[in-house]
Amino acid sequence: MADNREEETKEGDQEPQGAVGGEDVFDDPILEQGAVVLRGYVIERISTEDPGRQVCSEDLGGRPNEQQDPQVKEVVEQLLKIADEMNRNAELQQLINQVQGNCAQDIFMKVARSIFADGINWGRVVALFHLAYRLIHKALTTNHLENIRMVISWVLQVIREQLYSWLVQQGGWEGVICGFSRWRTVAVVASVVLVATIVYYRKTR
Repeated sequence: MADNREEETKEGDQEPQGAVGGEDVFDDPILEQGAVVLRGYVIERISTEDPGRQVCSEDLGGRPNEQQDPQVKEVVEQLLKIADEMNRNAELQQLINQVQGNCAQDIFMKVARSIFADGINWGRVVALFHLAYRLIHKALTTNHLENIRMVISWVLQVIREQLYSWLVQQGGWEGVICGFSRWRTVAVVASVVLVATIVYYRKTR
């Protein structure tokens, strides 16, 4: 199995695609769709929170019409529903807002990995996406467009290193459509705030 993953990595290195290009995108459906879904999430959040700003997949390093896939649309829609629940938590928003738009990779990774320190579920995946959205939106508004590719590559690294096996068990990104239940949100938010706050304030300051 490891040999197959190494071969996939080499193939991905040979044919750069998507938002990050080169070594950060693999010939792997879970990672490829993860980048597409993340871009879709960012686009929809911007259209809601900053409606005067027009953003398309190409602006985020994606391909034309990639968001037209009905399956991608459904996954993004479900993630946004989860995000709406999490956005009501002021503590979580304060934590995410503490991460500077030009933060270093090690700070992003400490906060992102802490989200999954004691488990993985779709609410925590959305927390990771929302953190990335905040940084990408900041890059757009400050015209630091080079940071967009960087942030997406960081998210894909977290997916590859921490979420890959779990996503396979869920049946891929489509698992969110039937795999999330409303009651998990409260527990997810409480756990994210507790763990990530400790990591961020004690290890990065």
